[in-house]
Amino acid sequence: MAAGSRLLLLLLLLPPWLATASHSPPGCKIRITSKGLDLVKQEGLRFVEQELENITVSDLHGKEGQFHYNISQVKVMDLQLPFSNLHFQPRQNLAFNINNASISLRFRRQLLYWFFYDIGSINASADGVHIHTVLQLAKDEVGRLKISNMSCNASIARMHAGFSGTLRKVYEFLSTFIVTGMRFLLSQQICPSLEHAGLVLLNSLLDTVPVRNYVDEHIGIDYSLLRDPAVSPDTLDLDFKGMFFYRAREDQELENHAVEPVIKETERMVYVAFSEYFFDSAMHAYFQAGVLAIELEGEKVPKDLEVLLRATFFGTIFMLNPAVVDAPLRLVLQVSAPPRCVIKPSGTSVSVSAFLNISLVPADRPAVQLSSMAMESKLSAKVYLQGKALRVQLDLRRFRIYSKQSALESLALFSLQAPLKTLLQLTIMPIINERTKKGVQIPLPEGMDFTREVVTNHAVREHLQLATPVPPADMGTVSWWLQAQLDLCQYFFPLQGFLTVGADLHFSKGLREVIEKYRSAPAVTAEPTVQPTAPSADPQQL
Repeated sequence: MAAGSRLLLLLLLLPPWLATASHSPPGCKIRITSKGLDLVKQEGLRFVEQELENITVSDLHGKEGQFHYNISQVKVMDLQLPFSNLHFQPRQNLAFNINNASISLRFRRQLLYWFFYDIGSINASADGVHIHTVLQLAKDEVGRLKISNMSCNASIARMHAGFSGTLRKVYEFLSTFIVTGMRFLLSQQICPSLEHAGLVLLNSLLDTVPVRNYVDEHIGIDYSLLRDPAVSPDTLDLDFKGMFFYRAREDQELENHAVEPVIKETERMVYVAFSEYFFDSAMHAYFQAGVLAIELEGEKVPKDLEVLLRATFFGTIFMLNPAVVDAPLRLVLQVSAPPRCVIKPSGTSVSVSAFLNISLVPADRPAVQLSSMAMESKLSAKVYLQGKALRVQLDLRRFRIYSKQSALESLALFSLQAPLKTLLQLTIMPIINERTKKGVQIPLPEGMDFTREVVTNHAVREHLQLATPVPPADMGTVSWWLQAQLDLCQYFFPLQGFLTVGADLHFSKGLREVIEKYRSAPAVTAEPTVQPTAPSADPQQL
């Protein structure tokens, strides 16, 4: 009864300390910092200059007394944008400001004053140009990041026009009508041009971000956003589902019980965090596809291992029909459960449980099983980023085998431990690493890559949120009370890990180049275009 009362007391003390998450944790999280935004601003400013250079201004014509004028073929000759700023604005916004810019223009004039008719060109300059735009970011219906709305204000403080020719004095006297009209028309064209650039052109660039696509012939990945981006004065956070799926069962969901990655760093331009769920879902999908298996038969079995296996099971083979004694050996290695990933500050590991069936396969006769043993292994995983591909290099660290029939047979199998480990290292691990080194793409737009990557492992208490505790009034029991709280946390909420990749950004292609490439192409849909293949039970597919 005393033990039961103490446990009840501990459970009553639990709520002030612990709270569960109120929303689905992401498998993948991306943070863009102010440093990353500075690089985006540089590339974005070139893009804005290109857009403003292509401004189309309507013809201007009018009459003032005996003065008739017609202005046409307005062309932007030069842009000076000395002061610009792109910054995060809380509540899902990005603010882009251009101050004290100047725009040089040239246009064709047709002027009639009494009996004098003149045709030529006019150079003009718009000074003190101020542009303020706010882009609202949101998740669209398929889970892709989009610019959902955009506000814009533009003004021109001054505009000058230079005239030459016989009627220069007359033009200068009457230029007020032309300059005022051109200033109004130009200011009216700036915002529509930028709104088209944001809502149409930049959204077409965001269409290049993978949302739901196939990794290989067996599995795919879902990078849909779980919610709208979270914007602070210094960061922009994107929560992605980050779940792999088996292509033959695309609608099947794997529940995420992993801890939500927490990114605190801001030194690099971008941070990408992956929880254990990200890797577990990949291995679960491959397990469902039935490809975590391999079969070696006949000459594929290393000769030294074959001799050792025949010696180990000599008694069993001796009692068999002489017609099958010299039959080839078959080894079938099959993963028995989805492997599990564990991320700790000391490193990343993968735990694998499997079984190994050893049989003789005489020609035209049923296979004769010699042994069925269980295998447990732990692989160390080196996770790294190359370009935009997240890759994994695996290495076998721990390995043991045991019989599923008896402890005595397990003792007899001890001599096979080292040869089978060597078999795994030399035969199977290269096959696995050949597949994992292909990697999976990180959800960034085309033309944007990572540089100077640094991978860091973290571990936090699952769903733990600290609150201000109320210790017992009797200070003599404080030590026991604190230890009880710690024990409860460790028992009910074990440490779970995630890893972060901090990197800087690099534009391998300009925004204009990528946009022009995809401008005429249809937007990337959330549904894959390749039909999924049926799952295979062929153990050769590992």
